[in-house]
Amino acid sequence: MGLLLAPRLAYFAAVARHEHVTRAAAEMGVPQSTLSRAMVRLEQDLGVSLFARRGRTVSLTPAGRTFLRSAERALAEVERAADSVRADADPAAGRVAFGFLHTMGSETVPGLIRAFRVDHPRVRFTLVQNYGEAMIERLRAGDLDLCLTSPVPDAPDLVARRIDEQRLRLVVPDDHRLAGRKRVRLAEAAEETFVTLEPGYGLRRITDDLCAEAGFTPRVAFEGEEAETLRGLVAAGLGVALLPPPAVPRPGVVELGVTAPRAVREIGVAWLDGHPDTAPVAAFKKFLLSKRGSLLPD
Repeated sequence: MGLLLAPRLAYFAAVARHEHVTRAAAEMGVPQSTLSRAMVRLEQDLGVSLFARRGRTVSLTPAGRTFLRSAERALAEVERAADSVRADADPAAGRVAFGFLHTMGSETVPGLIRAFRVDHPRVRFTLVQNYGEAMIERLRAGDLDLCLTSPVPDAPDLVARRIDEQRLRLVVPDDHRLAGRKRVRLAEAAEETFVTLEPGYGLRRITDDLCAEAGFTPRVAFEGEEAETLRGLVAAGLGVALLPPPAVPRPGVVELGVTAPRAVREIGVAWLDGHPDTAPVAAFKKFLLSKRGSLLPD
């Protein structure tokens, strides 16, 4: 029923406002006959009389007054929604829904937005921090326009571009047997207990793959959802971890370079294939792609 009624609500409200079919038709830019037929069909669909007619002049019945209140609320809500999407698409002051990994939230993303807003000072952002697979699902659901994630996704419904890579370090307690070293081979940690992110996180998959390449399966003692929590577990002597560099050095741990295998994670930007960009999204996407090779500090 709603699908039948919706196209006629604006016509009905105009006739109710003017109480005159000819004047309402002129306002709506349609022939009077079209408007009259639409009102007759509306009453037939509802099964009630909305108007008392006296020639071309009409007045609302009690049912018509009740229906008008709801029709005006519905039309006002549609107008608010139209205003909102127009505002979001505004080239100068529109909105970008942007997702990124937790490990990029303290420095990388704030720095990117600050640099972007030098030339686009009024663009607004809705920011979402999450792990990679969750962000990809939000892209598909239309909740995000773009996301920074790792590993770079490979899916037929997505477009993804590699922007940078980030070296991973073996993080050990400051009293660990390897703590006096600057670099290690990952195989030297084969007998260690690891603390890692939970399955489903991109960094967990990278950790498992690197350990396999080094010839062992990590013994996992604790699983978490955030890299700095893992650093805290390492500092407490509960294991070692493969992690990207911290925004701020953490006391109680030592971060070692990994010489073999090559321990990096690729960072990419992804968006839904075939999804049209608003002007602010297109501008921010171009900006991100211009950061290839310089997104992250060395």
